[in-house]
Amino acid sequence: MSQASIKPMRILLLGSGGREHALADAIKTSPLCAELHSAPGNAGIAQIAACHDVKAEDVSAVVALAQKLEIDFVVVGPETPLVAGVVDALAEKNILAFGPKQAAAQLEGSKAFMKDVVVAAKIPTATHEVFTDAESAKANIQKRGAPIVIKTDGLAAGKGVTVAMSLDEARNAIDEAMTDKVFAEAGAKLVIEDYMEGPEVSVFALCDGARAICLGAAQDHKRVGDGDTGPNTGGMGAYSPVRIATPEFLQDVMTRFIEPTLTEMQKRGAPYKGILYAGLMVTAQGPKLIEYNIRFGDPETQVVVPRLQTDLLELFYLAAQGKLNEAPEIKFSSHHALCVVMAAKGYPGAVEKGSIIHGLEKAAQENVKIYHAGTKLNSQNEVTANGGRVLNIIGFGADLKTAQATAYDATKQIDWPQGFYRHDIGWRELQ
Repeated sequence: MSQASIKPMRILLLGSGGREHALADAIKTSPLCAELHSAPGNAGIAQIAACHDVKAEDVSAVVALAQKLEIDFVVVGPETPLVAGVVDALAEKNILAFGPKQAAAQLEGSKAFMKDVVVAAKIPTATHEVFTDAESAKANIQKRGAPIVIKTDGLAAGKGVTVAMSLDEARNAIDEAMTDKVFAEAGAKLVIEDYMEGPEVSVFALCDGARAICLGAAQDHKRVGDGDTGPNTGGMGAYSPVRIATPEFLQDVMTRFIEPTLTEMQKRGAPYKGILYAGLMVTAQGPKLIEYNIRFGDPETQVVVPRLQTDLLELFYLAAQGKLNEAPEIKFSSHHALCVVMAAKGYPGAVEKGSIIHGLEKAAQENVKIYHAGTKLNSQNEVTANGGRVLNIIGFGADLKTAQATAYDATKQIDWPQGFYRHDIGWRELQ
């Protein structure tokens, strides 16, 4: 299928984060995009797309909106609508969407399901056990000792994982999830697994149910504070490319992780279409799978997608059609990209919304992209904070050091006293 044979489409992009702003930016430049809509979008996406006040996870409202706008193709950014079955619901109305159907979305929707698939497919991962009551979970950690990793089975907005360095910390994590129900139903079942050590790398694969193409790699910074200290977050920054992710490494990941997963999912009658994101730990024994996500990472998308020189919308469309065999060659810019996340003070805990952000125009220098994450325009048309992670500032350069300096120079131009950011994104790679 040549690009010339695909007619320009009316696109609906679901989501409201920095990932979605990066996707919108790439989709908008495609000759296949006739019109771009977003639900709900944010203040940045609103500059390049028509935004609609519909929550991405409100499946029936999304379907109604897609019908009303006569949408040709829906691109789903976050995991929650995928786990809720938005792709299935759109398919019932003959609307094509990019992303896995509900049965395949369990790869992120249930960590216990994901582990079953991975073990069946003989993919290297940490040894684990699954628990549905606090008492037996605590007996297990007592027997196994610390450090140990406690994960909620269900979706917890990137916050359901505790890397417990002591037994007390592990017991607290079990109590939080199962007794205090901090994560509601997501924590009713826990996956407890062995602690793994080594650098982490995120690898992205574009899948059409049977085939997969590698869409690059990035390294994320999960801890809230400099030097990888403090609680885990949804991600405080990222960079791409990653030294460890050589072409040989990426080919190995595709052969030993992604392809066996697609085969196993086909066997289960749940073929996987969409982005499959492998979160890997590069241990002394080689790469092992930490988790699968069923969508692009955030903030990794913000450093991977702007480097992509192949039409992203065309790739999404071919994957959704099951026709990746017709995909053009994947090409990336030789430039490095580094993203700094500006978050509201208090994140990853409770944050105040509504503070005004100044200096965005000043920060938008050459070799810089600013993607909005949790932003909203107020009645005076000023950009305000509307979430935990609020802005992504991406610097580009011929090497990582230049990209880092560019990103931080731009970040310093932003006048937002209620925000904070890490000052060391990329530190391990630059050591």
